[in-house]
Amino acid sequence: MQQLNNKQILLGVTGGIAAYKAAELIRRLQDFGAEVRVVMTKGAQEFITPLTLQALSGNPVHYDLLDTEAEAAMGHIELARWADLVVVAPASADFMARLASGQADDLLTTLCLATDAGIAIAPAMNQAMWRDSSTQANLQTLIDRQVAIFGPGDGSQACGDIGPGRMLEAATLAEMTADQFQSRELDGISVVITAGPTREAIDPVRYISNHSSGKMGFALAQAAIEAGASVTLIAGPVSLATPDRVQRIDVESAEQMHRATLDSLAKCDIFIGAAAVADYRPATSVKQKIKKSVDTMSIELVRNPDIISAVASHKQRPFTVGFAAETQDVVSYAKGKLVKKNLDLIIANDVSNAEIGFNSDNNAVTVIWNKGEKALPTASKQQLSRCLLKEISQSYKENQAT
Repeated sequence: MQQLNNKQILLGVTGGIAAYKAAELIRRLQDFGAEVRVVMTKGAQEFITPLTLQALSGNPVHYDLLDTEAEAAMGHIELARWADLVVVAPASADFMARLASGQADDLLTTLCLATDAGIAIAPAMNQAMWRDSSTQANLQTLIDRQVAIFGPGDGSQACGDIGPGRMLEAATLAEMTADQFQSRELDGISVVITAGPTREAIDPVRYISNHSSGKMGFALAQAAIEAGASVTLIAGPVSLATPDRVQRIDVESAEQMHRATLDSLAKCDIFIGAAAVADYRPATSVKQKIKKSVDTMSIELVRNPDIISAVASHKQRPFTVGFAAETQDVVSYAKGKLVKKNLDLIIANDVSNAEIGFNSDNNAVTVIWNKGEKALPTASKQQLSRCLLKEISQSYKENQAT
């Protein structure tokens, strides 16, 4: 069920004794990497409290059509846009009737009309209500509208009857929810990416840095999310928005990036070192601004920690991908770096070319591994990152199989 990784599931809970099963369903969805937000009808609150589902989901439970705390008080629009899938479990006969007729008289039915996401329902009701011709007609209407139907099951019911109408168990519903999504290259994989430059302080106002914009690393983070990965982005000082669903850690210096990277390895399957890390830093950084008093000034520099080498030699070593930003003999230098640093894959790019170098929106690279190489022509960094993630994913899976 790795298709659920990073998915945003909106769980609707309607009135019925099966509402208690929503608690376990939340847990099951979260176990497979989904984020869950809950919307409850008024009837549902008679069977299980919003506080219970809030504690389990880690998010506020929604039940008011006009939420004064939401943007422009239009909570149903925000939730409708947020969801990758709306799952209503349990779905009562009353809810099915209102959804089939297109009513929008509470928060749950309103957001079902407003969302572009898929909708799935898990019916739960008395067996006679399920068999009733009105319910069956509503069911057919929903099926015709591409609403996914999860169940119901057959068996003993709370009222003492035996027959169809039981809500399916949480484990089964979680599996059926996962099946609504296509498998992706990196479903369930944890990826850590470094991006941007580092700044090495000379004094409180001056530093040593480089021209890296971080665009390539951020594009890779977005592509990894699209491929189903859980992504941690360790970013140097850049002016870029964090991609949706990415955990971002901001750092300044190479030493800070080094510490953050090593701390992230406990939950890392693939590491991509896309940052342009300063090789050297001032031996000392003075606490006060250095005054202009002489015509020349010397600064002693010392080596920074080699982050990519530290990752590749770590006892919790992930699949390790490096970048080689070169200005000459690009592929040759990259191959040397691949061997010297014991990398699984390296991506070489020519930063001397202004069309594909630092700060450019485009790039062209050569992907190199021990047994071969592949040139990827000039494309936007967003497009190129998706191609790179496919190459990285394929190589990672081949590595895992050996």
